[in-house]
Amino acid sequence: MAKSIMVQGTASNVGKSVLAAGLCRIFKQDGYSVAPFKSQNMALNSFITNEGLEMGRAQVVQAEAAGIEPCADMNPVLLKPTGDSKSQVIVHGKIWDELKSRDYYRVKRLLIPKITESYERLASRFDVIVLEGAGSPVEINLRDNDIVNMFMARLASAPVLLAADIDRGGVFASLAGTMLLFTETERSYVKGLLINKFRGDKSLLEPGLRQLLELTEKPALGVIPYFRLDIDDEDSQSERLENSTEGDAEGGGVKIAVARLPRMSNYTDFNVFSRLSGVRVSYCSSAKELEGADLIIIPGTKNTMRDLEWMRGRGIEDAVKRHAAAGKPVFGICGGYQMLGWRISDPFNAEGGGEIEGMGLLPVKTVFETEKHRTRVSGKFLSPQGIFAELADKKIEGYEVHMGTTTPLDASEVYKPLALIKDSVSGEEKIDGAQDKNIYGSYIHGIFDAEGIASAITRALSRAAGLPYDCSEDNISSKQHKENNYDMLANIMRDSIDMDAVYKILNDGMTGV
Repeated sequence: MAKSIMVQGTASNVGKSVLAAGLCRIFKQDGYSVAPFKSQNMALNSFITNEGLEMGRAQVVQAEAAGIEPCADMNPVLLKPTGDSKSQVIVHGKIWDELKSRDYYRVKRLLIPKITESYERLASRFDVIVLEGAGSPVEINLRDNDIVNMFMARLASAPVLLAADIDRGGVFASLAGTMLLFTETERSYVKGLLINKFRGDKSLLEPGLRQLLELTEKPALGVIPYFRLDIDDEDSQSERLENSTEGDAEGGGVKIAVARLPRMSNYTDFNVFSRLSGVRVSYCSSAKELEGADLIIIPGTKNTMRDLEWMRGRGIEDAVKRHAAAGKPVFGICGGYQMLGWRISDPFNAEGGGEIEGMGLLPVKTVFETEKHRTRVSGKFLSPQGIFAELADKKIEGYEVHMGTTTPLDASEVYKPLALIKDSVSGEEKIDGAQDKNIYGSYIHGIFDAEGIASAITRALSRAAGLPYDCSEDNISSKQHKENNYDMLANIMRDSIDMDAVYKILNDGMTGV
């Protein structure tokens, strides 16, 4: 069976996912076969495996860092919020139920056998499992029903590294307070402390670190500096979304505006643009913020109908229509594609029921079904019209995850598909999406990631705006770009953490507890 180690945090968004990814990369570099594991994740930023199963993006990143193919066992339970107090519960990659928070709290321990099965399958295949906790492990009102923090540490006999974020302030109090709220047995699992996102002179922390050791009897194994790497992170807490603009903001260039929907999913579809020269990617929550955009993208969403109503209430739909009427391009992905059509119907109550008119920019209609469509796809663009004609025949790959089925309004020649793709699960070849002049829609998440696509779009936008565009620096593939960033992450962590101590903790495990 595999050896295990776990990263827990004093709160959400302290950097657990990235630190776990860094450990996966380090162990891989050192010759171990390693896999990530998080028993329960909550995110709208999901991913579809080769088997057509759904899992959280954080464990996909960690699997990539480990150099292995992601599988649903790495995240056996995924919660996808569908409203303010309700979530779709994904178990082993498939929909298990849709429950209100209170109801899920009552039944979630029924999922322990599923979680155990997944962990044991991974532990039988790999040398090391890097586990990740969720939120704070000392929410004392929720402790009895824990299935992800100390519950998993006990189940996996995993020693714990407790991480805190110094950038948000109160780091010593958060670490000491968390240790105080642990039970005596739980404290025995914590073998070291990590201070993350530090800016400044580390020597200034020394008095605090000494006192922290006295208070907690746990050593600080590392102070990790604040850094910016291009690594996918959780959607709801991402700094990309906190900052209105990503990419070459100071350099001017073309502006790509992404509608920041309340229930936006898979915003990582647009990360590829942020690393291109001459591109500014802005996440916009108002009509005014869309002004001056060269391209508007409407992203995926966990609730298409409610987010379309939100856009209407803020005047964003009218801004999109004005943009389209001026001949400028609009691109919708998944739920955004559905919004661009003429009508959206929900006869089976997938999103709350009812029917709503779409924006009327593409000649299609959508009906929500009872079964979720989940698959990886590959294929090519057909013959796009308008500004992105250069995309013709370019290869694409990605995945679909949606409840809706979108079809042409009628059999007229107005409807033109965007791409021809092949379903990796069924092997079926089919058309995807729709286009009309400079309006484009597709169900494919990751459609911009394949080599040459983002740069071709940027080149076309630059040409239309009368701007020069030199893509010579943008030729590195997305895959190689990720690999480089994972290596840089590992280097930062090796320089900042006592890895000899970490390896001793890993090898000693939790014998005797």
